[in-house]
Amino acid sequence: MRKYIFTGFLKSYYLTYKFDSSTELDFAFLLENDDKVLRWLRPVPNQFRIYWGNGAHRYEPDFVVETKDVVYMVETKANNELNNEEVVEKKKAAMEYCSVVSKETSKPWKYVLIPHDAVERTMQLEYVLASSIMR
Repeated sequence: MRKYIFTGFLKSYYLTYKFDSSTELDFAFLLENDDKVLRWLRPVPNQFRIYWGNGAHRYEPDFVVETKDVVYMVETKANNELNNEEVVEKKKAAMEYCSVVSKETSKPWKYVLIPHDAVERTMQLEYVLASSIMR
């Protein structure tokens, strides 16, 4: 999947993307086709300063999605990795980041951890969020 470049995204801040998995690609198509999604992006390396593991590692979320009322920081993961120690540590760091940013922006930020099998291209973001781990 990483060797391909995908184009044609109209709601994204960037014109082309590479995806690490088919789940990420499906999620991008879902975002493009959902009327409630205003804008989205796949952050570039070093775009966010989110650290985990006592500051030793930088976390880069899979997506940032803006709706009318909320900005979601989204991570898609395989079901068997959801409780992985590394994933849990990244989640804590991202949740803290969202909490701080929410105090400084006009929209609240929420972190969402989405199981890979909860994403299909034909779904709406609202449905996927309902089956995710969101705090």
